[in-house]
Amino acid sequence: MSDVHSGGCQCGALRYQFRAALRDIAHCHCSICRRSTGGILTTWITVPLASFAWLAGTPTEFVSSASCTRSFCPSCGAHLTLFTTLSPETLDITVATLDQPERAPADRHIWVQSRLPWLHVDEQLPQEQQEHIP
Repeated sequence: MSDVHSGGCQCGALRYQFRAALRDIAHCHCSICRRSTGGILTTWITVPLASFAWLAGTPTEFVSSASCTRSFCPSCGAHLTLFTTLSPETLDITVATLDQPERAPADRHIWVQSRLPWLHVDEQLPQEQQEHIP
């Protein structure tokens, strides 16, 4: 059975909820995620798109590549979601914006070909040179 999980941006203008298991969680090392978040990596959870709903606010969207659209808070700039046409029935959510991010540990690394050479995080997890989309 899936639990209901919620989250939102720093200022509280955007709130979301989804019903899905906390699995399929990856540390992404791609340069686009680094530039869009300002972080050295971004940890994503992938959930069924149909399980996700915005509860408050309307995000600003940015098309970051030919296949990806990212959602941000128009007030505080927090990066919350990523939709990719390569997997149109799912949505990626930034784990850091969950109300309880401690419940969502990563299970792998993706785009490690772009990893910063001095970064060492969860090295025991499986590593994919690029992202594997089933």
